[in-house]
Amino acid sequence: MADTPYQTAPVKSETMPKGIPYIIGNEAAERFSFYGMRSVLFVFMTTYLMQPGGALDTFTDQEAKKWVHYFVASAYFFPVIGALISDSLWGKYRTIITLSLVYCAGHACLAFMGVMGDTKAWLIGGLLLIAVGSGGIKPCVSAHVGDQFGKSNGFLLSKVFGWFYFSINLGAFLSGMLTPFLLEASAGEGMGAKVYPHVQWLVGEKEPGDIIFGPHYAFGLPGILMALATWVFWMGRNKFVHIQPEGPKKYFSETFSTEGVQAIGRISIIFAFIIIFWSLFDQIGTTWLIQAKSLNRIIPEGLPLIGGQELLPAQISAVFNPLFILLLIPVFNYGVYPLIDRVFPLTPLRKIGIGLFVMSAAFATVALVQMSVDAGNTPHMGWQILACALLTSAEVMVSITGLEFAYTQAPRQMKSFILSLFLLTVSLGNVLTGVVTSLTTDTEGESKFSLTQELWFWAGLIFVAAAIFVPVAKSYQPKEYLQEEDDSEKDLEPEKA
Repeated sequence: MADTPYQTAPVKSETMPKGIPYIIGNEAAERFSFYGMRSVLFVFMTTYLMQPGGALDTFTDQEAKKWVHYFVASAYFFPVIGALISDSLWGKYRTIITLSLVYCAGHACLAFMGVMGDTKAWLIGGLLLIAVGSGGIKPCVSAHVGDQFGKSNGFLLSKVFGWFYFSINLGAFLSGMLTPFLLEASAGEGMGAKVYPHVQWLVGEKEPGDIIFGPHYAFGLPGILMALATWVFWMGRNKFVHIQPEGPKKYFSETFSTEGVQAIGRISIIFAFIIIFWSLFDQIGTTWLIQAKSLNRIIPEGLPLIGGQELLPAQISAVFNPLFILLLIPVFNYGVYPLIDRVFPLTPLRKIGIGLFVMSAAFATVALVQMSVDAGNTPHMGWQILACALLTSAEVMVSITGLEFAYTQAPRQMKSFILSLFLLTVSLGNVLTGVVTSLTTDTEGESKFSLTQELWFWAGLIFVAAAIFVPVAKSYQPKEYLQEEDDSEKDLEPEKA
């Protein structure tokens, strides 16, 4: 094992490890960065993308939808690579700090869009670097939290991961509110009209219909937050416990043993259904956003402070999904799950199965809304918010439960790798959506089908998958691998995918 100036094992203590605040701060800023950039990506590609000379060079909705899903797929493919590098070669700290710099370089590319060169080349290059950086660090950060604890203070893990999970969704919620506003708010109406007099010194004179900030601010703020996240993590380097990598030979011999390969094959059966779940879930930033443009997005007048304001299309799912996550986790843990458990034993696989059916209901709801839009009506966004509540309920049952289930089914030496394979289901789900979108796009870049038909297709697909999942789950034979009581690793509460 190589010499290192850092602490390589947790110290005996009943207090909170000193490195935890740096990890929590890093995670909140990094998730703000990722979700903020992602929340405006589709709208930017279809509405505001222009070349340095000022000529618009936008993608069609179908083209942008395909590229966004391929980007998300890439971001959730690289966790596998990050886990392998971290556990066998670099260790978690070095992997996180190095790939965070790659992440920052990706944001720098986005900052150059429209300044020089080909805007689309800067966009694709930046998204690739962000996918490498964000994906590569994802499986390492939550494991790095667990590394800070020993047996003496392991009882604090649940509290820490409560704050960790809260920081993820707080970052997502705040970025969902702010970055779409920076991209699209105009000086003459809504909240933009109220904000403009206070920022005129920064943005200069604007006509009533002019965008106040625009793409450079909307993409610039997430870039600044990622730089801040990297700096905060670096500041904690002397506070962290740095668990050393095992070395490639030992790591791969343990990970891909006969037992390990059997575990991968067994759990992949369950992962196949979760892939379909993600193929629907991430459409809240594409297909649902297309629908949101046709909805009445005025907040009811009766609500204090925000009544009468109009939400931007990108804000609906970007705001309400993380908000519902924060609200629904305790509701399910202390209300829904105990009630269902009184009727029949609620195993993890049963939670996942119910979640798949609920996701079908969410897409059926937006399909009905779209039928109303096609009939010439302007439904209120409340119906899509209701669908978002159903979608988030499905996320609680499928995503969080699935990650915990993957952890217990993974052999002890394979925890990080199996968890990275769970994140790979997000990637493959988005690949599925991208492929379907490509196959249903005509030569003009438009869809061969109506939006209503697309939504009913996805609702039907996951309903069929849920129906098939029921007998598969009944026949599945769980095999749990729990940590020894004297080990410093603990069963971690999962991060949102």
